Amino acid sequence: MPRPEVQAPPEIFYNESEARKYTTSSRIIEIQARISERALELLALPDDGVPKMLLDIGCGSGLSGETLTEHGHHWIGCDISQSMLDVALERETEGDLLLADMGEGLGLRPGVMDGAISISAVQWLCNADKSSHEPRLRLKAFFGSLYRCLARGARAVLQFYADNVKQTEMLVSFAMKAGFAGGVVIDWPHSSKAKKSYLVLTCGTSSVTSLPKGKGENGEMCSSDDDDDDDESNDDQTVGTYGRNRSNKRQKVNKKNGRGKDWLLRKKEQMRKRGREVPADTKYTGRKRKTRF
Repeated sequence: MPRPEVQAPPEIFYNESEARKYTTSSRIIEIQARISERALELLALPDDGVPKMLLDIGCGSGLSGETLTEHGHHWIGCDISQSMLDVALERETEGDLLLADMGEGLGLRPGVMDGAISISAVQWLCNADKSSHEPRLRLKAFFGSLYRCLARGARAVLQFYADNVKQTEMLVSFAMKAGFAGGVVIDWPHSSKAKKSYLVLTCGTSSVTSLPKGKGENGEMCSSDDDDDDDESNDDQTVGTYGRNRSNKRQKVNKKNGRGKDWLLRKKEQMRKRGREVPADTKYTGRKRKTRF
């Protein structure tokens, strides 16, 4: 059976009956609890006894939020499905709930969150569910707003199911462009059913972040060195570490020459890579105008 994200948009797929079916399934509850525990472990919050304010992206009916509550943290959950949030209200979850589309940005104040988790949600952004949806622009809006709302040094752990390597690369690419450092941690990479991918991101660090290794089938730590498979797709890689790829907005400008044609061409190419609509280059691009006609 195909995954939910390829069947229908989330607000349509998770209607009232599907939301209740999802929330009452003992198997789903167990899986959600296990993944949420692992996400909280990768979040690496300081053990100082102080409750943290966390964000649960795609919180659904609040199953993952229960894990945050059990660990003594406060949380805010957002989801696009009204039916899921209605079930969460009936279950009297401890967190505050928001009806929101993460692809349009999170809309939170800068620096208010001590961390963020997401369980099986961000892969929906890779699909164009409506004619007005552009996955690249939605990913840019999401990761940009996530970076802004996190406190500096805070982490975001996003568990996702990618259809292919290209989707994983797309998620990582836009996260790095937003300013994050981090990478992908894969648990049980050799298992087709138990395999879980986590995008572990750190906000505000200027160097490559050290990531934990993925877990093996029996809970032990495993590394890519143990894998003898020469699969070119690299699906069995347990850890992928990436540095920041954020443009330095405070670069010094040569006051004598100013911002010339080369700078303008580089800037336009940068905007194209970010998914912006940029006018085509012509022979008039960067030409200095006369002081008067």
